[in-house]
Amino acid sequence: MRPGGGAAPDAIKIGDRYLVIYGATGGGGGHKGAILTMWNKTLDPKSPDFKYSEPVIVATSDGYEDCDAIDPGFMLDPTTGRLWLSYGTYFGFARIVELDPKTGKRIEGNKPVDVAIVCEATDLIYHDGWYYLLATHGTCCDGPNSTYNIVVGRSKNVTGPYIDNVGRSMLEGGGKMVATTSGNLIGPGHFGRMIISDGIEKMSCHYEADLDQGGRSVLGIRPLVWKNGWPVAGDNVKDGTYEIQSERRGYGLELAVDFSRMAGGARGFGGNNNNEPIKPVPPQQLADVIKTWPTGNIDVRINDYVSRPNQKWTITAAPDSSGYLGAPYYKIVIAGTERALAVTANAEVITVPAFTGAPEQLWKIDQLTDGTYRIMPKSVPNSKEQLALVSSGDSTPALAKFDINSDNSKWNFKAQ
Repeated sequence: MRPGGGAAPDAIKIGDRYLVIYGATGGGGGHKGAILTMWNKTLDPKSPDFKYSEPVIVATSDGYEDCDAIDPGFMLDPTTGRLWLSYGTYFGFARIVELDPKTGKRIEGNKPVDVAIVCEATDLIYHDGWYYLLATHGTCCDGPNSTYNIVVGRSKNVTGPYIDNVGRSMLEGGGKMVATTSGNLIGPGHFGRMIISDGIEKMSCHYEADLDQGGRSVLGIRPLVWKNGWPVAGDNVKDGTYEIQSERRGYGLELAVDFSRMAGGARGFGGNNNNEPIKPVPPQQLADVIKTWPTGNIDVRINDYVSRPNQKWTITAAPDSSGYLGAPYYKIVIAGTERALAVTANAEVITVPAFTGAPEQLWKIDQLTDGTYRIMPKSVPNSKEQLALVSSGDSTPALAKFDINSDNSKWNFKAQ
């Protein structure tokens, strides 16, 4: 689908067209390279409008200079409308050059600027008054033995200098870590950024090896979090049992059932005898209380978290569901049961006795750019509105429009 083949493409939508860029040569054993751009009305190869314009060379390397023209990345500056290309590998410098956003060609007379060393697969992004240069560091193409990782520096000027969090220039090998090997996913590289909506961003990369997939290279899509002005790879919620904690006040989501007291007297004031030997107090178990719960639908509420069975939620990837960008739909049930969190046609939040996989029982959980999470049902029966789980008061969960600027809309997950 790319005339002339090529590698490491990037694409950006400008107006009603897509500008695609790729490295036609370079890498491997030689360093004589070329980077080309071309236009297309669509990126859907099945569309009748899918046709590339004639490729145009925008950057080259002669095999001897301190640069390898490969691994291109676009940035359309949101503050000026200017289009920038970054490129390069370990063979010499990573460079930046300006392109014409109307033609996709290199601006005549524009000379590349060196911005980094000992890295490749660079990408430029803009955030909150800063330009960020993302780059891939380490070794590639060696399966589970690859050491790829993604690092970043930032600058107030698009052409640099790009400095990391401890003051090192990327022209001197600096770079703050963004993403590294995670579990059985080895060697992330080739960063890409997607702004989904206000407060929700994703990063793409490839992993050099997924040990669970026979060591094959796989695509990775993770939340992108901004911490103290720096981008860092976030995390999707992993299968496990959690307290679902409201950011509003720190209370936990719970099944609305009667409080069941644990064995043991009050502390002091005629309660426990402090002279008795210390013995562990067993935590309350599901079997101790489940028979006191109603058998039908049960409401939920937000309350002080005291590690009781009605406050512990098991979250797993829902079986036989399609998922959404970068994550599966999730099943949320009271730990040790099939009692599932769900929504009603009246936009109420309840639990039902058994998980069936119905859309109103499936949940999207997105990590936000501040590190907290948004929880949203896949759908609300008889409604087309996109609503999120919110704290409408200290004790009342509800569905409402998501508001990134309100802690009412944000949640955290505390592993149990």
